[in-house]
Amino acid sequence: MTGSRDSLDGRFLPAAGSPPVEWVVEDRPVGYAEAVAEMEARAAAIAAGQAAERVWLVEHPPLYTAGTSADPADLIDPDRFPVFESGRGGQYTYHGPGQRVAYVMLDLGRRKRDLRAFIAALEAWLIDTLWQFNVRGERREDRVGVWVRRPDKGETAEDKIAAIGIRVRRWVSFHGISLNVEPELDHFGGIVPCGVNEHGVTSLVDLGLPVTMHDVDANLRAAFGTVFGPTVIVEPDRIARPEQEQAEQEPLEPAAIPAA
Repeated sequence: MTGSRDSLDGRFLPAAGSPPVEWVVEDRPVGYAEAVAEMEARAAAIAAGQAAERVWLVEHPPLYTAGTSADPADLIDPDRFPVFESGRGGQYTYHGPGQRVAYVMLDLGRRKRDLRAFIAALEAWLIDTLWQFNVRGERREDRVGVWVRRPDKGETAEDKIAAIGIRVRRWVSFHGISLNVEPELDHFGGIVPCGVNEHGVTSLVDLGLPVTMHDVDANLRAAFGTVFGPTVIVEPDRIARPEQEQAEQEPLEPAAIPAA
């Protein structure tokens, strides 16, 4: 019988002697098409042994992305923001200002060829990050991501605070996680986030924590080191601007979104 993700080792450390993971923080909004191109190029270089592992922290302009199992019916307002097919696992999600997106490009072949354990490690990373803000994040076996209980909304109420969606090619991961710091929560209203309509979404600021993106980045990096190993700060080598978005890639029609 397959065990729960809670039963898996939350660490996903590299082999002894491996170089640190590059830690890159963009200081300007990044267009989605440019982000995907950068991720795919880096993942290919990692697989070829020509580049170091990398975590790339970005913010996007407002947009929706569709994973490989997205249901077109979950796109409630297709004209609200651009919609992109992402190629990652999962369903619909929102990205925008005030949300920290971390694209995680790791060589699982040198760590552990176990996708369930990798998802559990990403959840552990987020849970550890939230705990540094005295927020208790929790897993749900039937829902990937990190959730917080909301007794202020009802005895069984809970909201999603962080999402996970990955893709793996040649045992190198790309795409990653998103953590709601201070996004416009009503922007999630144009979709059914991750296909779950029984629960809401929240953010650190919505929970009453006056945190900054810098605070979140520092805690993400500290928690990442515990779960995935040491990092080294690297300056961004390319900056994508949101005004490039329309020229780089047209939003896809809902009918073009694959289901799997």
